[in-house]
Amino acid sequence: MKLFSFFDRLEDKTRHALSRHPVPYALIGGVSIVLFWRAVWELADLAPHIHPGWWLVGSVIIMLLTGTFVSFFIGENIIISGLKADKRIDEKTEIDLREEDEYIKHLYDLVHEVRNDIKEIKSKLNQ
Repeated sequence: MKLFSFFDRLEDKTRHALSRHPVPYALIGGVSIVLFWRAVWELADLAPHIHPGWWLVGSVIIMLLTGTFVSFFIGENIIISGLKADKRIDEKTEIDLREEDEYIKHLYDLVHEVRNDIKEIKSKLNQ
């Protein structure tokens, strides 16, 4: 458990540091993804007796069961923005993003206020 916690904190710190440098972040991520898929390809080549169609069917079933099929190939942000008839994140302007951020902060403050009201009501009921 401590090992998972360590790597979780390390990942958070790394992501935070790299997010300030998008081009190196993209290069590191891109190279890592290509190397990962190259290794997967090499592993699949170790089983030449399995027909490629079975690899396809098996991988689609696994992706459907784990919920990664749609999110990987389409992306949940695209689906959500389509349902909300909203702009894609790459189409939003800085003003749009600031307005959205302010709205989220407002909602957070509202939830915090409601939470405090509920605590106050509970304390009055317990007296």
